[in-house]
Amino acid sequence: MDRMSFLSFLLLCLTSVANGNKANKHKPWIETEYQGIVMENDNTVLLNPPLFALDKDAPLHYAGEICGFRVHNGPTGSSSVQFEAVVLDRSTGEGLIRSKEPLDCESQREHSFTIQAYDCGEGPDGANSKKSHKATVHVRVNDVNEFSPVFVERRYEASVPEGRLFDRIVRVEALDADCSPQYSQICFYDIITPNVPFVIDNDGNIKNTEPLDSKRQRVHTFWVTAFDCGKNRAQADAQVVVTVKPSCKPGWIGWSKRVEYTPGSGSIPLFPSLHLETCEETVWNIQATVELQTGHIGKGCDRDSYSDRSVRRLCGAVRGEVDLLPPPSPAANWTSALPTLPSSDSSLVFSFNGSTHVAVVPNSIATAVSGDHFTLQLWMRRGGINTQPPTTQARGNRREEETIVCSTVKNGQSNDDSFSHYSLSVHGCRLSLFYWPDVSAARPVKFLWKLEQVCDSEWHHLSLSVQFPSVTLYVDGVTFDPALIHDNGAIPNPAPRQRLVIGACWETEDKQKDILNNTIPERKDTGKYVGGYRGLLSGVTVRPGSVEPHSVVECLYACREGLDFGDLETLGSGMKVHVNPSQSVLVLEGDDIESFNRAVQQVTYRNSLRFATPGVRPLKLTTSLRCFNEESCLTLRQLEGYLVVLQPDAPQISLSGVGPHLARPAPEFEGPRGVPLFPELRIVCSLSHAVNTAAQGMEGGALMSDAVAHTLDGCEVQPLGEELNPEREELLVDMDALRERGLEIINTTAYIAITGAESISVYEDVLRSVRYRLAKGSARFERRFRLSCSEMNGRYTSNELTLEVNFLHSLDSLYHPSHLLASQQQFLHPSHHSGELSGHTLPNPHRNSVVPGAATVIIMVCVGFLVVMVILGVFRIRSIHRRGEGARGGSKEDSGQWDDSALTIIVNPMESYESRMGISADTEGEGEEDEEVVESPDDANDDQRIIIKKEGRDGNPRRY
Repeated sequence: MDRMSFLSFLLLCLTSVANGNKANKHKPWIETEYQGIVMENDNTVLLNPPLFALDKDAPLHYAGEICGFRVHNGPTGSSSVQFEAVVLDRSTGEGLIRSKEPLDCESQREHSFTIQAYDCGEGPDGANSKKSHKATVHVRVNDVNEFSPVFVERRYEASVPEGRLFDRIVRVEALDADCSPQYSQICFYDIITPNVPFVIDNDGNIKNTEPLDSKRQRVHTFWVTAFDCGKNRAQADAQVVVTVKPSCKPGWIGWSKRVEYTPGSGSIPLFPSLHLETCEETVWNIQATVELQTGHIGKGCDRDSYSDRSVRRLCGAVRGEVDLLPPPSPAANWTSALPTLPSSDSSLVFSFNGSTHVAVVPNSIATAVSGDHFTLQLWMRRGGINTQPPTTQARGNRREEETIVCSTVKNGQSNDDSFSHYSLSVHGCRLSLFYWPDVSAARPVKFLWKLEQVCDSEWHHLSLSVQFPSVTLYVDGVTFDPALIHDNGAIPNPAPRQRLVIGACWETEDKQKDILNNTIPERKDTGKYVGGYRGLLSGVTVRPGSVEPHSVVECLYACREGLDFGDLETLGSGMKVHVNPSQSVLVLEGDDIESFNRAVQQVTYRNSLRFATPGVRPLKLTTSLRCFNEESCLTLRQLEGYLVVLQPDAPQISLSGVGPHLARPAPEFEGPRGVPLFPELRIVCSLSHAVNTAAQGMEGGALMSDAVAHTLDGCEVQPLGEELNPEREELLVDMDALRERGLEIINTTAYIAITGAESISVYEDVLRSVRYRLAKGSARFERRFRLSCSEMNGRYTSNELTLEVNFLHSLDSLYHPSHLLASQQQFLHPSHHSGELSGHTLPNPHRNSVVPGAATVIIMVCVGFLVVMVILGVFRIRSIHRRGEGARGGSKEDSGQWDDSALTIIVNPMESYESRMGISADTEGEGEEDEEVVESPDDANDDQRIIIKKEGRDGNPRRY
């Protein structure tokens, strides 16, 4: 019984184990989505992430293994038959997706489908197998560059009119059958026919590179090809045929956008090959306006870059002008509060804001420019920069005038205490001058001008010549007549107080009250500034007396560049030419096409300056046509270009004729006239320019220098090292000669500057007269000076000429014991001057010469040694005479024997300077240089002496 029970229990356990192995409790697991890539013409799909199916029943046999994957139809319903999934490893669940046949990207680039993994179930028969969830698979087919571009058409034709440049004449197109953008796009086209006036861009657009001429070639035929981004060339090239049609389009032909001007060329034509084409349209009036913009060059245009004072002297202007806005200085402090701006011509530009910027000229200067005959000159630019807006006004009030100059001065010619008054103001585009010959009179005189130059915010020069009752205005050198207005008393009389104000006008507080009674207010000095000027001013001067002639004013301020017409005699009938005063606008008008074309080609640009300001000048040509049929009349667009003024050849100012050293005895420097520093000075100015040597059969290029006549505007003599000591030394200049030539001088201890535009010969004469003088008893050994010159306001400078002046002192004065002591002390305490003579110095009368004990011992030893040498020399000479040897000979190079001449010892302390400058002088004294006197035993001439002197610099012996 027990045995049967045990067998039953064992059978039950085996049955339970068998049933446990067959259990399949879990489903396989895979990712929810896969991304795959397959190359075109290939079938293996690369998945991301890789295909793996997991089962939690692992490692059970069958239940924990993956037996396969099933592919289900995707959204399109056609992908299932193209792909299959296979199991690579049942235990790990690794799988692989592949296409059943090679894929074609061009037919379908992307595929989508779903897959499921299933395990092996509970046994070999796969019973009770479980399936995973469905995962989506997206497969993209990568393209292969298997197709070449193909042109849409094999032949392209186009027709274009001649004489024009087109943005596109014809467009060719090629296609590529590849599916991907990388290989299906056409990256570029190329014209394979050489030397054709056409280009093609990456989009296939063909345009011409030069105007086509039907007379030269009627039909242009060329071939083009295409390349895709994989660099596959088109299977067949395309032919392009462009037919040039004779055409006519109205407009200017031969326009050159860039015109170059070389300084010094005089006048050059701006449009030498320009002509107007009207296409046989009947035109009865043509007007062309040429505009040259020079407002950015200096003060409105290219002018002389010399200073205003130098330009006035060059043009022959009358002297005696008074600068009302001078550079700020202790002597001219009324402009120190005004803001200044830089200027290209080195002149000061003052800014006025209409309120706080006012300059009150001192009465001493205002008195000097009184009278009813004067010339007021100034540079003006309305608005300017860094100016403040005008002060707030009450509504309805007219904007007040802006006063430039307001002057009330006492009449110097009258016997009473009368005052005259004038004020120069601007209002809008009007310029007005109020003038009261006597402020007690009730009717002032007003001169009025309406000028565009006043309100165009550009630089202009105004010259107002007053010879009351006549007034003449010059704007940029051009005369303008005024409109004369007599005021009936509506304007109040100015207060009889002497006052000259720049930038505003002074108004007393009780002025409005006194207007009603037309009375002169009592002497009070309370009020305010009204009528503030807003803009820039420069070079405001007043010169009393006679006015300038028109030729002088035109020379002073006319532009040196501008538009001009070549030859007025070549103008055809009916042609008119007009040039504005500043020569920046030229207008041509006519009715005949041929005559008009010849006239346009005669328009020139001129620049009379040898050193013109380089830069770009914009150029515009505006044309208007009038036809009999106004509705169909031609309209021409404005042409724009630019004129380029090239960099001028820089002049080379060379100073020469002065040696590096000038040695003269010291007494000459102590004379009343001193010693001229540059007696043989030569100034040469030359221009270096390129020479075309290829035309002369030479290789390369060369520079040629031509001497030219120039005008200098300044030279400077500067002492190097310490400044001049006014008590001991000075530089002398002939002031009468300077005044006669109109030159100015600034003489300080640091430098002496001579300024003013004048010829080279005049500067040579003036600089040759510059003298250097020392006071009596001044002790110096040398002084160095530097000379330099410039022109065009320092734009071009010369080389720097350095002169070392050496003072030769006589040794007679050195025998004095005090000099000996001073020399010893100088030897023990060397001077800091590097240029003094080696081993020597001059006595200083202001110094106590005290010899220290050590110096005394050294002197005594040296003197004792010298006495012993003299005794030995005398003893030797006597012994030789006793032997009676009379033979002569012995060369001068035998420096180890004694001469039987009389013993002579010569010490020349200035020998190094005399030998350098070619000056010889017989001197005696003591020196520090090594000196030997040797005697030749074969020489019996007692008068012959040989002195061998060892130079301190080169060590080479020199014989005398």
